[in-house]
Amino acid sequence: MTQIFVSRPLPDQVLDAARALGTLTVRDSNAPLTPDELRQSLRDYDVVLPTLGDMFAAEVFADVPTPKCGLLANFGVGYNHIDVQAAKAAGVVVTNTPGAVTDATADIAMTLMLMSARRAGQGERLVRAGKWQGWHPTQMLGMHLSGKTVGIVGMGRIGTAIAQRCHFGFGMNVLYYNRSKKTLPFVATQLADLADLAHQADVLVMAVPSGAATWHLANSEVFAAMQPHAHFINISRGDVVDEAALIRALQEGQIAGAGLDVYEQEPHVPEALIAMENVTLLPHLGTAALEIRAGMGLMAVENIKAFLGNATPPNLVLHT
Repeated sequence: MTQIFVSRPLPDQVLDAARALGTLTVRDSNAPLTPDELRQSLRDYDVVLPTLGDMFAAEVFADVPTPKCGLLANFGVGYNHIDVQAAKAAGVVVTNTPGAVTDATADIAMTLMLMSARRAGQGERLVRAGKWQGWHPTQMLGMHLSGKTVGIVGMGRIGTAIAQRCHFGFGMNVLYYNRSKKTLPFVATQLADLADLAHQADVLVMAVPSGAATWHLANSEVFAAMQPHAHFINISRGDVVDEAALIRALQEGQIAGAGLDVYEQEPHVPEALIAMENVTLLPHLGTAALEIRAGMGLMAVENIKAFLGNATPPNLVLHT
C-alpha cells in the first residue's frame, strides 16, 4: 500500500480524497517540518505532501541520496522551499497547485491596496482604542484609488487577475513589468524598466514568484524611484523585497505607505514595520478561504493520483 505523508493538517475533504490513494499519515503540527522530519519523510514514505516552510534544501537530499519518496506534491503555487534541482538528482518529482490560488490572492492584493491607500488599518485601531472623536472634513485623509495608476511587477496568473480588478473595477491605468510579452484582454502598458514603472505608479504591487532572479527585486533603487504619495504592496513572497530598504523608505517618507501579506523571515515581522501606522500587516492570508485551501489540496491529490498511475502529473514543476 502506498504510504503518503501530509506535513500539516488540511481540510477534511482533502484528507478523505488522499486516503483513497493509500495509507495516510497526517502530522498534527502547523509548524514547518524539522530537519529530522524532512529527512525521515524522504526515507519512510512514497509520497510527501509538504507546504510553505518545509525546507527540502539540497543538504536534505544529500543526506538521503536514495529516498523512498518519489513525489513531493507541494500544497501551494510557490515552491521556493524545495530545491527542485536537488530533488531531480535524487529522482524525486515535484508538483505544485497553481490556478486554485489566483483569485483569492488577487483579492488580498486589492484588500491591501484599499487598506493602505484609505488608512483602514489605522482607522480601525483608532476606533478600537476608543480614541475616535467623531467625523470631521479633514479626518484621516487617504488616497482615492479610482482612476490612479497601478504598477504590477509580474504579469502571470495572479498579476493578470490583479490588473483585471484594477482596470475593470476601479478604472485604473495599468502598467506592468514582466520578463516576457503578454497579450491581455484589457488595456495595459508594459514597461522595460522597473524603476520607471515604480516612478509612474501610484500603487506598486509585487506579484512575482520567489527565486534567484527575483530575490530583493524590490530594493532601495525601486523605493527611491517611487513617488512620495505612492503605496507599496506585496502578496508574492517575502524575499522578493529588501525589507530593510522598505523600512528605510517608509521611515524617511520616500513612500506614503505599504501593505504586506508576506515577510522576508516569516513569521517574524520586524518591529519597525509593526510600529508604523502607515503599514498594513496581514498574516499571510492570500489563500485563506476554505474553498480555496480545499481546492489547492484536491489539486495536490490529483497530482498524486496521476503520479501513482504512472502518468505525468497535471502540475509538474519543470526542472530548469
